[in-house]
Amino acid sequence: LSPGAKMGCFTFIKVMMILFNLAIFLSGGTLLGVGIWVKVDGESFLKIFGTLSSSILQVVNVAYLLIVIGAILLVIGFLGCYGAQKESKCLLMMFFSVVLIIFIAEVAAAVVALVFTGLAETLLTGLVTPLLKEKYGVDEAFTQIWNVTMSEVHCCGLNNYTDFNNSYFYDTHHGYPGQCCDTQEPCNSTLPSWGMLCPGSWGITTSCHPHLCACLVQGCFKQILEEIRTNAGVAGGVAAGIAALEIAAMAVSMYLYCRLDEK
Repeated sequence: LSPGAKMGCFTFIKVMMILFNLAIFLSGGTLLGVGIWVKVDGESFLKIFGTLSSSILQVVNVAYLLIVIGAILLVIGFLGCYGAQKESKCLLMMFFSVVLIIFIAEVAAAVVALVFTGLAETLLTGLVTPLLKEKYGVDEAFTQIWNVTMSEVHCCGLNNYTDFNNSYFYDTHHGYPGQCCDTQEPCNSTLPSWGMLCPGSWGITTSCHPHLCACLVQGCFKQILEEIRTNAGVAGGVAAGIAALEIAAMAVSMYLYCRLDEK
């Protein structure tokens, strides 16, 4: 290519880099704002997006998740946009490094999720179960998220109803959440018809004691994992698309970095 053509190609890629990362920056700001909104007023958020309550996001604290993702996108968008605009080799290399680290982390997480499902369950149990014991019944937004999830997904706790043993909710209500046995009251020995209240579709068998019918209710982790496996094609396509964008972003940033040496 002639010097003019090379410069034109460089300028085009630079502009595309700026626009692409500007979109990422704005998306990050939006997610960060939504995360703060969920943290401050989670109840109104649930009323608007209640139909999404069966997704995997309900297993963790949605507010903190959105805030973290939004902050990361803000940093990436700023580095890429400002670095390309100012033709800064330092910022472009920082952009490349951050995206590469995220890409490697995603690949590692995918391997763990596919190959070491049991390990993923163990890690989630170690993180989420203490939150259930401490925050369920205390944090209104956290409690509402789990109530809607357990009702719609037909599950109880992360692994099963024992996740609520020795919890704040169990100690104060002397029973398990009503969603564990399809009632609005806490599940305990004062409900003699407990076995009648548990739907058969939840995996309850006649051999289960009426006061312990929740013992056979599946945890939300297994239910959500089954949903993910059912929609594995869609999830894989989305993951592949994100990976392709990350690879393209790294290639473009490295191209601009190398072309700056020639200039």
